[in-house]
Amino acid sequence: LFVTSPNNQVIAIDVKSGNLLWRYRRPLETGMNVPHQTNRGVALYGDKVLYAAGEAVLVALDARTGREVWTAVVADNKSGYYTTLAPLVAAGVVMVGASGGEFGIRGFVAGFDVETGKEKWRTYTVPAPGEPGSETWPKGDHWKTGGAPVWVTGNYDPETNLAYWGTGNGGPTIGDQRPGDNLYVTSTLALDAATGAIKG
Repeated sequence: LFVTSPNNQVIAIDVKSGNLLWRYRRPLETGMNVPHQTNRGVALYGDKVLYAAGEAVLVALDARTGREVWTAVVADNKSGYYTTLAPLVAAGVVMVGASGGEFGIRGFVAGFDVETGKEKWRTYTVPAPGEPGSETWPKGDHWKTGGAPVWVTGNYDPETNLAYWGTGNGGPTIGDQRPGDNLYVTSTLALDAATGAIKG
């Protein structure tokens, strides 16, 4: 049994005896900002436990020992990004979304190779000028701070190879400061798990 707790910890427990098998701790570096010490679990793939640390770092742990296999920076924490969700693994890709809408981030879902931690794709949840949906934002730089963070783990449909991700609040919080439909704030996105392409 694998359990996460606040302050970047993953705990492995023997389900038959209740004994602690190992405990992983990832101390926050000085200057890191994780406003919500919340974590919603891990993903399992083969002999790996995949964990999204609060400061927006993806960690692969050896399921037997709790030792780090690899780490990958998901986003720059000092720019307002952090993570609260459990990763989603599908077809050899570890997907994770970024939180931080209250800090004016540009939300996204990113996919990483489960074996190496190398980033395979990144799909922003606020389109840049010229991308589909950008016309739903005011002219100017609102898209750079539009929010649409990802707070909760998505779902995966193996028949279509689509991962469904929900997005959260827009930025700034007061909606009349950004007139329009503001895609893809408070939306559900269907992403191709292999490429990250938005399919719906």
